[in-house]
Formats: sequence, C-alpha cells, structure tokens
Amino acid sequence: MDFNRYAERSAGLLNADLSDVDALRALLADRPWLLEHCTDRDCMLLRRLQRDLRPVFEASARGDDAAVVEGLNELMVRHPVTPRISGHDGDLHIHAASKTQSVAELLTGEALLGLANLVCDLGPTRLGVCAEARCDDVFVDTSPNASRRYCSERCSSRANVAAYRARRRAVASA
Repeated sequence: MDFNRYAERSAGLLNADLSDVDALRALLADRPWLLEHCTDRDCMLLRRLQRDLRPVFEASARGDDAAVVEGLNELMVRHPVTPRISGHDGDLHIHAASKTQSVAELLTGEALLGLANLVCDLGPTRLGVCAEARCDDVFVDTSPNASRRYCSERCSSRANVAAYRARRRAVASA
C-alpha cells in the first residue's frame, strides 16, 4: 500500500467530475479492474465524500492543524476502513477494502488511509487549495520543503505569467 499515492489520488478524487458513471470510469481509467463495478450509487457516495473531505484540505491550506485532524478522524468514524492482506502478483500488500465492498467504499478507504498517514508522517499542512486565482482544485504536497502552492504546473505557469505581466504593467505606468 503506497499511502502517498492514495493521498494524491484523494486530491484527484476531489477535483474530479463525478456527475455520472462514465465520468467515474474516466477517473479510474488506469485501474481497469474497477471499471465494470462502477455504479450510479458510487458516484452519489463519492460526490458526498467530495463535499465532506474538501473542508479538510481548506483547513490545511489555512494552517488549522486541529481542524485537519478532527475532520479526518470524523470521516474515518463515518467511513470505517476494512483493510485486507492480498497476495496477487507475487507479493503481500494491504488493500484498503475487502473484495465485497463497492468502488466508492474502496476509493473512500484509500483516500482516508492515505491522508491519515500523510498527515501523521509529514504533518497536517501538506494539503492545499490551488493558489491560482481562477482555480479551486486541491492538491497534496509531498515535496521535501513543503513549498507547493498550485495544483499543477499549468496553474503555476499561469500564475507566474500573470504576475510577470502585472509587474510589467506597473513599471510601464510608473
């Protein structure tokens, strides 16, 4: 189980369009074994998780460590995780859900386990909301110096170009 990858996937889950099963399948395109199990109910449950988990990222972005921990703990009580040991592909590892659980339960378990471990290992300020003015996507910061401010290179570049143009306009009007 790669907890950092699960944490990063949680950000992708929050940023995803989950309006229907096709949108969920698009999110899970790199996990083909899940595609046939996606349902409308999974989409509904994951949209609810998006609403419930976003405040945790917002609390982290504003430096409210207690709210991050409290929010994750509350979500883990509401969504108990049922991990299991699996031995497929010749190595033992942990899965975040049993085989009988739904796609939504699996993704929820992965997200919560990943975020809880990330917060314990790297601290509660490693979750964020993109600093680019036109974006409200979230991200997970696993950088060595905890300096990430944008959800993607695209947003970072867009913000840097806007700042550069604003400086040039200020110089030109002075």
